[in-house]
Amino acid sequence: QVQLVESGGGLVQAGGSLRLSCAASRRTFSDHAMGWFRQAPGKEREFVAAINWSGRNTYYVDSVKGRFTISRDSAKNTVYLQMNSLKPEDTAVYYCAAGPGVPDNRLSTQYWGQGTQVTVSS
Repeated sequence: QVQLVESGGGLVQAGGSLRLSCAASRRTFSDHAMGWFRQAPGKEREFVAAINWSGRNTYYVDSVKGRFTISRDSAKNTVYLQMNSLKPEDTAVYYCAAGPGVPDNRLSTQYWGQGTQVTVSS
């Protein structure tokens, strides 16, 4: 059974930082690209960042480039999203996802985590 378990969300002031973590089963982690999506109230879920299976290539939506960093730790079967210089518009539920690849610079999703809330106050 595939499991993606997120952690690290919370409340932070604008300009602050948070690090999200997503723990995956070993097989899922080693065989799949990993990434993050987010969904703000009243909006559609949007792609945020992805990293390919080897960790060599990363992809970001324009709005987070230079502020967010995605990485993966094979020893821990975990993918991270380091979020710096947070803005109120980053407020959303953040979802971890896994999939077969990153076509057109966007993660092709196959599995989802349950989501973790990130709230940025102004």
